[in-house]
Amino acid sequence: MAGHSHWANIANKKARVDSKRSKLWSKLSKYIIVAARIGGGDPDTNFRLRTAINDAKAVSMPRENIERAIKKGTGELEGGNVEEIIYEGYGPAGVAIMCEIMTDNRNRTAPEMRKIFDVHGGNLGGTGCVAYLFERRGLINVAAAGTTEEQVMEIALEHGALDVQASGEQIEVATPPEHFTEIVDALEAANLKLESKQITRVALNTVDVDLETAKTVLKLLETLEDHDDVQSVSTNLNFDNAALQPLLGG
Repeated sequence: MAGHSHWANIANKKARVDSKRSKLWSKLSKYIIVAARIGGGDPDTNFRLRTAINDAKAVSMPRENIERAIKKGTGELEGGNVEEIIYEGYGPAGVAIMCEIMTDNRNRTAPEMRKIFDVHGGNLGGTGCVAYLFERRGLINVAAAGTTEEQVMEIALEHGALDVQASGEQIEVATPPEHFTEIVDALEAANLKLESKQITRVALNTVDVDLETAKTVLKLLETLEDHDDVQSVSTNLNFDNAALQPLLGG
């Protein structure tokens, strides 16, 4: 599952919150709007909304901003015409890239996405051009302190998890999307601390590149992720490749 921990849900990019707080709040507002529109404005019955609110609180988004976004999603306020779109394409060396977009103007977003791919040596493709290279999967990171891999495994597997692996100070749980909510609830009921939780796209196979190509690909990924409408970026670039370690601080 190399790569997912570097290019996942925007809420996990807390290290850069101070310099990009306004942009992050804007992205999370769209996430809350869409979640509320699809599942209603009650976080107790809408897991996606509850997750979005928790992500917003984790980066100190003001309560009034959160409440306003919920009301936009439920139609109580104007401005809830945000739609979800998936853009797919290739980076240099044929690296596959998928972007989850939330936008209120796809006629603006589409050419901007195309330009970003073009400038960084990639190509924006059509629907389905790289989707087959990824699998949707729930990923939950449990703080290792105060628990054991065996305890997490027992709870997670009982509720349908695919895999449990210890990694440094965290224990990672991989789940099918349909069991994600059940497993999160079970882990939280056991009073385990969840460092992150998300449903994302994991590459079925990864691609190795040389150092110079890696620099270009990483710049493309960073630029995509920085776009106001991009919620998450998935790639099959192999982040365990030795060529990338100098760029990743490894």
